[in-house]
Parts: sequence; C-alpha cells; structure tokens
Amino acid sequence: MTYTAAAAVAVFLAVVLDVLCLRTRLVLGRTFWCTYPIVFVFQLVSNGILTGRGVVRYNPSAILGIRLVHAPIEDLAFGFALILATLSLWTYLRPPAESSPR
Repeated sequence: MTYTAAAAVAVFLAVVLDVLCLRTRLVLGRTFWCTYPIVFVFQLVSNGILTGRGVVRYNPSAILGIRLVHAPIEDLAFGFALILATLSLWTYLRPPAESSPR
C-alpha cells in the first residue's frame, strides 16, 4: 500500500468513526472547521522543519509528489485523520457535564 492510499484510508476511517460509529459528528460542525486551521498551521511548521531538514524522507514513488512547506500532502491528510479521530473519541468519552447550581 502506498503512503497516498494509507492516508486516504486513514481519512475515510476517521470520518466514519466520527459520523457513523461514535456519532459525534464533529466534522459536520462549524466549531471543528473554525479551529482546525490552528492545528493545520502548526502541522505545516513541524512538517516543514522535519522534511525540509531531511529528518524525514519519503519514497517518491509512494507519494503523489505534491508538497506544502516541504511536506507531502499525504502528511496533512494523516494529521487531519489523527486530529479528527482523537477529538471524536475525546468528545465521546468525556463525562456528562455537571448541572450548574442555580
């Protein structure tokens, strides 16, 4: 399996986990999309440093070749899947909010 295919599968599974399995539906909400750019910027910085300095290298035949700040676009897909799955699980497993005293 190529890195591109693995990234596509990861995104698909994260969305299925969020929307169908856990039914947290974060990816369908405005809050997720308003805050995701913050994570995205820091992901670009860290990926850019690691791939730009050669700490992490990719087999050119396993990726699409599209890069953003030195990192392959597949890294951004994996980051998206990781963040979505983590937030979905966190939302699903958090204890119910305590009722506030009046």
